[in-house]
Amino acid sequence: MNRPVAWVPFASEQEARRVLGEDLPIDLRPFTDPANPPEGIDQVEFMVLPYGVPQHTVFARTPEMTNLKVIQGQMAGTDAINPLVPAGVTLCNAAGVHDTATAELAVSLALSRGRNLDVFARDQVAGRWQPQWGVGLADARILILGYGNIGRAIERRVRGFEPASITRVATRARSVDFDGEQVDVQEVSRLLDLLPEVDVLFIIAPHTSATEGLVGAEALAAMPDGAMVVNAGRGPIVDTEALIAECGSGRLQAALDVIDPEPVPADHPLRQTPNVLFSPHVGGFTNAFEPRRNALLRSQLRAWATGEPLANVVTVGPLTV
Repeated sequence: MNRPVAWVPFASEQEARRVLGEDLPIDLRPFTDPANPPEGIDQVEFMVLPYGVPQHTVFARTPEMTNLKVIQGQMAGTDAINPLVPAGVTLCNAAGVHDTATAELAVSLALSRGRNLDVFARDQVAGRWQPQWGVGLADARILILGYGNIGRAIERRVRGFEPASITRVATRARSVDFDGEQVDVQEVSRLLDLLPEVDVLFIIAPHTSATEGLVGAEALAAMPDGAMVVNAGRGPIVDTEALIAECGSGRLQAALDVIDPEPVPADHPLRQTPNVLFSPHVGGFTNAFEPRRNALLRSQLRAWATGEPLANVVTVGPLTV
């Protein structure tokens, strides 16, 4: 009897077996390049999407994947691919894989921009020695916009810096458990009322029709002088032109891992805007990624092979957004 076929993100079948389990009753086929899928495209039933590459190439071939049952992403956010999922196919995300790495980067960006480390790095190369006062997270009023797993991971890290306060904002107001403590989450409709009392805004919300442009000119104008926008969620949540205006005037500062547009063109004005530091969408790019990703894949493939429920199910496509 033929074993079910899974496409997995490893260089060889031997590596896939070593990592995922020699006894896994699945035909594991390496899949790392969307432009060159494995042979037997009509046989694949479980597909792990390649990481860090354009996904449209993969989804252009899904009509040929007539036996496809599960798509497993390697990212926490799936907003860009939700509408592309074929009817009847289950989409799972990688929730939990990127929590710590993304939270680390968000906090690192905030500290780097606030303490002028980007300026000092340029001064180092230019031979300058120019001490400057900076802004830290201690005694800061912090707001976390988007309070899922990564939002909680950010809070765990910023608490150690002794902030003045932490406000949590999500789609709906509620009380949630945070490591054994009940904390309040505010409804997003209150955002404009909350922003005047915020020194550091961490954005880790998904990109939806409701969040696109949510942090626009009006929201940025509501923030106090010297406040910082840290976006580790999705670029289109922030109005880039409005952010350039506020940072260019010296009133606000920004630390970004996600930007609209991406990649940022070489001649884009954001690159020359003062008080802005950005990284090229690398929230999950650390040594923690592979072991956590591999643990998820082992669990998911074993559950699938034995008929047990899958974790992190986003939708059975296509998703209406």
